[in-house]
Amino acid sequence: MTRPGSRPPVRPSAAAAAAMSGAVDLSALKAKAQAASAPPSPTAANGLAVSVTVTEVDFEAEVLTRSNQVPVIVNLLSPRSPQSLQLTQTLEALAVDGDGAWVLANVDVDVNPRIAQAFGVQAVPTLVAVAAGQPLADLQGLQPEESLREWLAAIARAVEGKLTGVPNADEPAPEPEDPRFDAAEAALAEGDLAGAEAAFQEIVDAEPANKQALNGVRQVRFLARVQGLPDDIVEQADAEPDDVDLGLQAADALLYQQRTEDAFARVVELVRRTRDDDRARARARLLELFELFDPADPLVVTARRKLASALY
Repeated sequence: MTRPGSRPPVRPSAAAAAAMSGAVDLSALKAKAQAASAPPSPTAANGLAVSVTVTEVDFEAEVLTRSNQVPVIVNLLSPRSPQSLQLTQTLEALAVDGDGAWVLANVDVDVNPRIAQAFGVQAVPTLVAVAAGQPLADLQGLQPEESLREWLAAIARAVEGKLTGVPNADEPAPEPEDPRFDAAEAALAEGDLAGAEAAFQEIVDAEPANKQALNGVRQVRFLARVQGLPDDIVEQADAEPDDVDLGLQAADALLYQQRTEDAFARVVELVRRTRDDDRARARARLLELFELFDPADPLVVTARRKLASALY
């Protein structure tokens, strides 16, 4: 059984991480498949659902945002897996017993592959506990009820006093989302990256300081670049170390594969070994990759220091 902090949890891919920290749910990309119809979700005493079905379209709202209030247990399952169905049945009963202390988010990986990819899932069923928007602990395979109760208790102790809790019914409702982003989100849901970028860019043109739209443009451009990369792009770049184009493409692929430090290091090395236009291009691409992350991210801070050393 895996307990919080006992080993590194599965973590979202770079693209997913960018989406998670950004303004729009990029996991909606090509997410046309919706979960099959299901009976009404069980609710806690406060009327809020304790078990929900999550798709790529509503992953950010149902998992990342909600995990700021209470832990969300992401249940990555397949209806084709008897173990998945058995574990889900046990978890739903435990969620009812928990009465809103945590939320069960069921994800069918067969129709939501990007969520499975984001968490690096190797097999189903897999559970990932998410708190404050970040993976906290994971658990793989069918588990007995007692082990699940112990795991959930450990998670509760790990987040005690660190989350906001469910808001009271009399608290004011959050402000409605900016409707100008509807076109971008609709394009993402259709897999239309060019349309999504154009919609975000229209907002930026009218409001250059809009961070939400700027993040959207950056994230969509990154996703567009990695869509057509061959599976062996890193090997190709290794075989042709002087090819700047291959090197930059390999860095994109590494970032998409969660290998952030390796991606940054590859571009820093390109900056170190090149001159003139090639060096300027590599530097510009690295700065572009930095923009997908929080400026205070330790990996970004370290890479910026290495970039300065490579330049001077």
